[in-house]
Amino acid sequence: MKLISYLHRNGKEQLAILVDDLVYNMQDLHKGLVGDMDSFLKHWAAQYPLALQAYKHLAEQPDIKGIPLRDLRLLSPVTHPTSLRDGYAFRQHVESARRNRGAQMIAQFDEYPVFYFSNHQSVQGAGEIKCMPDHFQKLDFELECAIVVCRKGRNIKANEAADYIGGLMVMNDISARTLQMEEMLLNLGPAKGKDFATILGPWLVTTEELKAYEVPCKPGHIGQSWNLAMTAKVNGNEVSRGNLSDMDWTFAELIERASYGVTLSPGDVIGSGTVGTGCFLELNGTGKLHDGNYKEQWLQAGDTIELEIAELGKLVNKITAETIDHSILENKKHAVKS
Repeated sequence: MKLISYLHRNGKEQLAILVDDLVYNMQDLHKGLVGDMDSFLKHWAAQYPLALQAYKHLAEQPDIKGIPLRDLRLLSPVTHPTSLRDGYAFRQHVESARRNRGAQMIAQFDEYPVFYFSNHQSVQGAGEIKCMPDHFQKLDFELECAIVVCRKGRNIKANEAADYIGGLMVMNDISARTLQMEEMLLNLGPAKGKDFATILGPWLVTTEELKAYEVPCKPGHIGQSWNLAMTAKVNGNEVSRGNLSDMDWTFAELIERASYGVTLSPGDVIGSGTVGTGCFLELNGTGKLHDGNYKEQWLQAGDTIELEIAELGKLVNKITAETIDHSILENKKHAVKS
């Protein structure tokens, strides 16, 4: 199933199923289904089978009319994540990024998966991304995939983690690289360079719909892997291409790591980290390594970003400069001087 959250004309969020560019509200499919993603995830054990049954028998209910997808304003499929973790699971990205700054590949990458916490209150879906002036100092996208946890669990083993994955979606970890690098000089972060916008969407695809794309994970690892092409375009020009099956650490292993001594909750979102070539930071570094005249590229106001993962959809956003009170900037300057 493809599950979407959109803004209903009554101003509230609405959970629905997407079928062939038509959207069917959950409550219209069955009176026992809830109308928002938070409730759906919290009651996954009862809601998911009911929704799956309604989805499979939709053709038998001609009286239920779908709404054209193009008429709706989509939200993040998971509108209110209970937490947001982002992994570092693609070796190619880690290795390239370290090489580009003259560092050796770190051996610990192969010993355990890592993640950082981001701002779950700054999650949004397709559409406009508002950025402050400091964000435009080396503003970047990151081509990623994310899962949402659908069951409560603690100390979850990787070989049992599949039952905790509610579905997959495209993720764009928008990053202000100058802010990120400034704070990481103090061996903390990334935080401020990434806390203003994380994009999820356009919908959540449940794992039963991806069975045909499952492939073995990397040797020595445990969990599901999917052969799904990943691409990124900026203003219509392709800048990145990879595959979800290139993940070295699996989502199952990230779940095991995240749940060690910690209770995961329905609605927790976990990102894969950046696929190889999946951001300007890596692309610029590689370009300059091979060509001293290489011109760096960063996101600018007015740019359109299209991140697409096969079977998971295309996530489209436009960068805009946020209208601000200039006294904020003056206060910032005085604070730095003092």
